[in-house]
Amino acid sequence: MLEVGIAMLQGARHEHIFSIKEAARKLNINVNIRELRKSKDIHGIDALVLPGGESTAMKIASKNEDLLNSLWEVISNSNIPVLGTCAGAILLSQQGLISTPIVRNAFGRQKESFQSKIRIDYPHDDDFPGVFIRAPRFLEGSKNPIAWFGEEVVGVLEGKKMALTFHPELTNDYRFHEWLLNEAIEFKSQ
Repeated sequence: MLEVGIAMLQGARHEHIFSIKEAARKLNINVNIRELRKSKDIHGIDALVLPGGESTAMKIASKNEDLLNSLWEVISNSNIPVLGTCAGAILLSQQGLISTPIVRNAFGRQKESFQSKIRIDYPHDDDFPGVFIRAPRFLEGSKNPIAWFGEEVVGVLEGKKMALTFHPELTNDYRFHEWLLNEAIEFKSQ
């Protein structure tokens, strides 16, 4: 059974839980979803989700239990697969866990949030329903792009760390969560 950890700091945590369950059902994989609230909850996870939300609030919310620092240590010292969406992508970039720089709220404020078809390169070239809510923006020179809104990079994959500026958990398309589970199987077998 795969142990998938979700940082329960803020944002669409429960939507990620639903998406992981649906991806697991589709792939016929048994998963246990572990809600990460304290650093002691991290031990033994096979994959990690850093959900969207407000990145500064997430940092503040985790200080008492030292959750984020413990997560950064695990991510830095292992090849654990990570899916960071929106604020989760911001946190990965701010910690230097992905090399692609990112700017918060670059697509605009809440009222400028939107949905649009985007192009993805995983698992093959295809369309995906992009949901952008106060979305960040990757700066020029994004390495290993895997998703585009027009010509703009909105998703990168660096090693086993996937950072997306949009919210796949708010759609009925579970391909990014399937990627996470497939990578978790490989990670667990090491």
